Amino acid sequence: MVKAQHRERKQSTRLHPENPHQGRYDFDRLCQLYADLRPYVSVNRFGSQTIDFHDPEAVKALNKALLIQSYGISFWDIPPGYLCPPIPGRADYIHHLSDLLASNNAGVVPRGRKIKGLDIGVGANCIYPIIGCRTYGWQFVGTDIDPVAVDTANLIAAANPTLKGQIQCRLQADSGNIFRGVIHPADRFDFTICNPPFHSSAQEAEAGSLRKLRNLGKSTETVKLNFGGQSNELWCDGGELAFLKRMVAQSRAFSQQCYLFSALVSKHEHIIQLKRTLKNAGARQVMVVNMSQGMKVSRLLAWTFLSDSEQLSWRELHWSDK
Repeated sequence: MVKAQHRERKQSTRLHPENPHQGRYDFDRLCQLYADLRPYVSVNRFGSQTIDFHDPEAVKALNKALLIQSYGISFWDIPPGYLCPPIPGRADYIHHLSDLLASNNAGVVPRGRKIKGLDIGVGANCIYPIIGCRTYGWQFVGTDIDPVAVDTANLIAAANPTLKGQIQCRLQADSGNIFRGVIHPADRFDFTICNPPFHSSAQEAEAGSLRKLRNLGKSTETVKLNFGGQSNELWCDGGELAFLKRMVAQSRAFSQQCYLFSALVSKHEHIIQLKRTLKNAGARQVMVVNMSQGMKVSRLLAWTFLSDSEQLSWRELHWSDK
């Protein structure tokens, strides 16, 4: 993976070079591809076309257009109130993850159906598997504790010929478990990905949304989270840090079934505690990649329990074209 046990990359100030969502959106082109986006497009005070990013329906329409434009997705829809994530940031995670895989593969990104990822908390939107499948040809298993999210994600995967046979979503019946119950004995995953719940309670999530609206000078009479989201998508007991500590602890039991574990970390101050938790869990290597999208900064935390020789054997068995 990397020779040093812990490595942190230089802070990024822009999207990954391979990310297709660089610069401003071409709304004229996007509206040509998806006409239903047009009613949400307006001209701001700087004379540029934009949408109201605090309107879930506007964000949903933009996502549909972007998925058509960049990933050839003909059908994509989510139930009202479910998380509608910003696609450029999701794509950045996938591209930075591909760099980590390439760093231990002579600089070559492993591609194709032989590479399999596990998306913890896939959500109804199924965004990470879509991007990974369409960009690198990877297969995915997505998991979620919400049956509606699982059914919706499976519907998206089945309805698009470009995704056929490459994405399968499984219901996690026990919300206390992250891996157990959804990783089967015969499964082998080259990586896991996860965008954990950020807030520690519904009240904290609501307060965060109120602050954003006030900063934008918008009415706060009715709190409307700009990207939607069910409770399990937005918060959990103890928030992000508690979830990730639990994820680290539970990942140890699947150390031989997953080459690389990873998750997003929103708060920089959590990294030191998580590195300590990973060391205590016996992780052989830990990596932190800083990412940013506009004013939002996050970190990709990745770890493996495999020794150098075990990693080599894995790559020869699962990644080699021979």
